[in-house]
Amino acid sequence: MSTPMTKAASVDEYIRRFPPATQTLLKQIRKTIRAAAPDAEEIISYGIAGYKQQGMLIFFAGFANHVSVYPAPRSAPSFKKELDHYKGGKGTVQFPLNEPLPLDLIKRIVKYRLAENEEKMLAKKKKPVAKKKTAPKKAKKKL
Repeated sequence: MSTPMTKAASVDEYIRRFPPATQTLLKQIRKTIRAAAPDAEEIISYGIAGYKQQGMLIFFAGFANHVSVYPAPRSAPSFKKELDHYKGGKGTVQFPLNEPLPLDLIKRIVKYRLAENEEKMLAKKKKPVAKKKTAPKKAKKKL
C-alpha cells in the first residue's frame, strides 16, 4: 500500500515530483506563463501549479502521458481550430510528453485569460451598488 503524496508547498516542489523529461516541459510552461504575465501570483491550488492575477488566471499540471494547461478557451473562435488538435475536456488542453510544446499557443492563452480577467474586473467596477433595503418605519401609536 502506498502512502498518499502530500500537497506541494511551492511550484518548485510540485515540478520536482515528476520525472526529468516532464520537469523540463513543466519548467517551459512555467517560464512561458511568467513571461506572459509577469505580475501574476504563483500558487499551488487543488494540488497543482497555478497563477492568479485579477482572479484565477491559469493552471498547469503534469501527468503520466501529458502535461495540461487550463482553463483553455476551446470555444473561443481564435483558438478553436488550433486547440482541436489536442486532447482535453471542455476547459483543458493536454500536450503529449513526446511532442514539442506549443509555447506560443500557451502564451496566447495566458494573454487571452489576462484580458478576460481584466474585463471581469472592469464589469464589477461599473456595476451599480445596490442600495440596502430598510424596513419601513412603523407609525407611532397615539395614546
